[in-house]
Amino acid sequence: MDFKEVVKKRRSTRRYTGQPVEKEKLQRAMELALRAPSSKNTRSTRLMAVTDLKRVHELGKLRDWGSSLLEEAGAAIVVLGDEAASPMWETNAAIMATLLQLALVDEGLATCWVHVGDYLTLKDVPDSQRSEDYVKELLPEIPSDYRVLCVISIGYADYTPKPLPEYEGPERMLFVE
Repeated sequence: MDFKEVVKKRRSTRRYTGQPVEKEKLQRAMELALRAPSSKNTRSTRLMAVTDLKRVHELGKLRDWGSSLLEEAGAAIVVLGDEAASPMWETNAAIMATLLQLALVDEGLATCWVHVGDYLTLKDVPDSQRSEDYVKELLPEIPSDYRVLCVISIGYADYTPKPLPEYEGPERMLFVE
């Protein structure tokens, strides 16, 4: 698939068949994503593939809204940042997460970004657990000094999403000449 086709095909997919994702596809996509640029080449982002379906589906409880799609995913990748390596760890991780999603589309997979950050597991309960803490408890393999930016749900879509609308006009693209 050429780059333009990959970009056009990438959509946030929230329904999956539940079929496990092949480790080889995850490996190839992660290797490409690790080429992402980072502030001052700090390379502060790490990726953790989760293929144990029980834990992938448990990640669906990291928030009480917007994360249940992981309960049907065939794999997940947790995007981590080393805060000590760079004050730009979140930006670095976001760049890599975006490249990762494109690389996964190129592998014939569907994805959706599930933000973790400082969200609570229960949005209407101010003293509920932070979703980042939930993820770290579920995945004790995450080094304690790393932060969690997001979880990318991955799988085989059980539908074909509509393409994004075409470019809608000059209000989103400016030129200074």
